[in-house]
Formats: sequence, C-alpha cells, structure tokens
Amino acid sequence: MGKLKYIFKRIKSMDFGRLFKSAQTVHRRSGKPTLFIVVDMIICGVKYQAGYMDYLVFEFETLNAKQRATYITRGVNNDYVHRLNSKDYWDLFENKVNFNRTFDKFVHREWIDFEHSDFEQFENFVRGKDRVVVKTNDSICGHGVQMFDVAGCDDLRAAYNLFKEQGIGIAEDYVHQHSEMTRLYPNSVNTVRMVTMLAGGEAHLMYSCVRVGNGKSVDNLNSGGMATPINMATGIIDFPAVDKDNKVYYTHPISGTEFVGFKIPYFKKAVDMVKEAAFVVPEMRLIGWDVAITEDGPLLIEANAFPGHDIYQFSAHLPDKIGLKPRFDAVANLSE
Repeated sequence: MGKLKYIFKRIKSMDFGRLFKSAQTVHRRSGKPTLFIVVDMIICGVKYQAGYMDYLVFEFETLNAKQRATYITRGVNNDYVHRLNSKDYWDLFENKVNFNRTFDKFVHREWIDFEHSDFEQFENFVRGKDRVVVKTNDSICGHGVQMFDVAGCDDLRAAYNLFKEQGIGIAEDYVHQHSEMTRLYPNSVNTVRMVTMLAGGEAHLMYSCVRVGNGKSVDNLNSGGMATPINMATGIIDFPAVDKDNKVYYTHPISGTEFVGFKIPYFKKAVDMVKEAAFVVPEMRLIGWDVAITEDGPLLIEANAFPGHDIYQFSAHLPDKIGLKPRFDAVANLSE
C-alpha cells in the first residue's frame, strides 16, 4: 500500500513538461524514440519507483531489468528514510542551530545563534575574524549560504540589519580546508559526503564521495559542482568526477588536478568521526554527513536526515551497472 500511495502521489505532482524534456535528452544521447522513452519512464516509475530524473541521471535506457532493480531510486530512498529515521528527530538535522548544538563535539568551530543574537553579540563574534559564514536555518544545496567578508565591511551594523532581514539563522567561523583539498579546487570548501547506517549495533559506512566546486563558491552538485566516490578501504579516489549532467572529468577544469589516485587527507579519522556521531541520535539510522577536511583533521559541516540518492550511482562510477540497493538492503535487514 505504501508503494502504491507513493506512486499515485508522484503522478499527481509530476511535471509532465520536464518529463518530456528529460525524454528528449535521453533520445538525443541514445537514438531511441522519444515516445518509447516516455512510456519506459512511466513503467520504471511503477516498477522501480524511479522518477524521470532517476531515469536520466542513472541512464536507465542502457540497463536491463535486473540491473534497474539494483538502483536506489527516489521512491526506494524515500522508503529507507521513512523506515530508518524517526521524523520526531528530523529537526535536529534540518535546523542548523539545532544541529550545531547536538553535534557540537564534532563541529570544531565557533558559531552563534544569529536569529536570537543582538548586534553586540554579533559584533563580539566577528571581532578579529577575516571571514565568517552566515546561513538560513533551513539552507539546502548551497542556497541560503553566504560568505561574509568581515575585514572588507565598512558598516557592520548595516550588515547585521541586512542579515536579519534575510532571515539568517546562524553565523559560523569560515572553514579553512586542508591544502590538499584546496588543490582539488581552491574556491569552495570541498566536502566529503559520508553515509552511515545504524544496524546490528554498529555504524556502517555505506558510501563516501568527495564533492568539488566548479566555478562557484559551493561544491553542491545542484549548484554546478561534481563528485566522485572515495574508496572506503583506502581513502583514495578510483574514478573520474561527474557532474549532474553526467559530464565526466578526469582532471578538474579549473585547478587541473587529476582525480584518480588523489588521496583524501585524514580519511580514516573522518570515518571514525561519523561512525561516532551516528550514535548521538540513534533514532536516526540513515544519515548523510558533510565533512570538511582541515589541516587539523575532519569536522562536521552539516548532516542530512533525508540524504540524496543520485550522487551514489552515476554511470561512470558503476562499471558493472549494478546499483547500491543490494548493499543498503543487506545492512538494513540486519536489525529487522
């Protein structure tokens, strides 16, 4: 019943114009008739709970039925989240202030609850700092996040008033990343996404990748960034990076750094950190952590109670065309 309810809900809210445009994109890259692709998209929506963006990003037109069934689609991901995460605790992850309070041990930087701070508290916080980050409490995908150049500000009171008008909820120290992470791309903090699942009394690392900016000050895929998986045993990148348009990058187009063979600093410490953090709110069993790597080690930027699924399964990163659903199911079933 839950699956049928999800399907009907998706059909009701579907943007058929975007579906058709996605089908046209698949037509151009595959040569298959657009109408055939539209019908196949609808079939995949019913059979695999795959949205048209899943079909587009995962290149479903190249997969057979057995391969398609191994992918974590939008509907499958929704099922994991609702099975494994208690909605009573989502706000601890979705609200930036609540997150920093809950995971302060792993944040490793100064911050203030800007929403409830007066000008004097803000002035004291930024004193002596060159740059801070201000965010709305519900910022996602890099939206609602600003870098504030304190040293270049002539009127701090005006900046404070503007942030109040913009609904800024939190102000934090700017994170200075490790020089190796800067070598990947210098204009954004390039974060490591780590997904943990609590099952059988353990915190399991399910997936890890590095997200890298590309021409902007954020690394998020939805803002033009790229990503590539990290070998969870070695901390080394084994594949080229890919962006949301499935464009493959063996070297970064701006920094010129090669992805394959790049070693993430402090990777083992980062793994240990997120596994420890996973037990802070055990009612939330599936979490996507965003980790920054500094010269002193890893720290938490934020975490997602509803981690995205598309970043896991780019075609260029799955040479056998087998998705991550079998891996996630095997661990999820340990506690059921």
